[in-house]
Amino acid sequence: MIKQALEYIVGMGKAEIHNENGQAYSDKELHLLKQPVPNKLSVSSLSGLVDYIESNFDTNEKVMIHVNSPVEVSCFSMVNDDMRRNHWITAEAWVPEFRFDRFYDTETINIKLQSTFVKNEDRDIMLQVVGSIQEEAVQTIGDDGTSQSVIAKTGVASVGKAKVPNPVKLAPYRTFVEVSQPESAFVFRMQSGPTCALFEADGGTWKLEAMNNIKEYLQEQLLELIKSEKVYIIG
Repeated sequence: MIKQALEYIVGMGKAEIHNENGQAYSDKELHLLKQPVPNKLSVSSLSGLVDYIESNFDTNEKVMIHVNSPVEVSCFSMVNDDMRRNHWITAEAWVPEFRFDRFYDTETINIKLQSTFVKNEDRDIMLQVVGSIQEEAVQTIGDDGTSQSVIAKTGVASVGKAKVPNPVKLAPYRTFVEVSQPESAFVFRMQSGPTCALFEADGGTWKLEAMNNIKEYLQEQLLELIKSEKVYIIG
C-alpha cells in the first residue's frame, strides 16, 4: 500500500499528453522555462547610447534602435526562442521643468525664459516686456482676445503702453541636447499680479520634429553600422 501510494504521488507530477481531434492536450498546466534576459542599462544622452552600441560591450548581434519619444530612445535585440527581446540600453533625456499651463510671477518667468529656452528673437522680446512691466499699473490690461497690452517702462522714468507678442515662436529645451530644439508656437498670456503663462499652440507637432532630429543624429553617428546592417533605426 505504501509503495502504491508513493507511486501515485510521483505520478501526480508527470504530465500526460493526449491527442484529440488533431490537437495535443496536457492533463497538467505546463510552465515554460524562459531564457534569461539582461537588465537594461540607462544613460541620459544620445552620445552615451552611441558609445555603448559602438563598443560591442555585451553583444555584436543586430540591434534595433527605437525613438520612443522626444525624451526616450531604446535599443534591443531580435526576439529569442521565447519571443522575448534583450533590451540592452535606454537613453532618457534630462530636460528642465517648465509648466506650459501655469501662470508664473514675472521674476520666475524671466529666469525660466533665460534658463530653459533657446535664445531667439521672440524670447528676447518677451524678456523685454516682462522685465519692464509696471506692477502698480498691470490692472490696466487691454485685451482684444488675441493680443494684450500692458503699462510698461519705456525709458528711465517714463511709462507707456507695450503690446504683448502673440503668438510667439519659442524653442524650449524639450529633448536631448545633442539635437536641435524644435521651435513651435505658443500663446503668451498675462494676468494681474502680474503673472505670465505660455500655452502650447502647435498640437504637438514639435514632438514629431524632435523625434526626426534624434533619428537623423543617430543615423549620422552610426552610419557605418547601419551600412553593415548591424543597426536599424525606427522613429
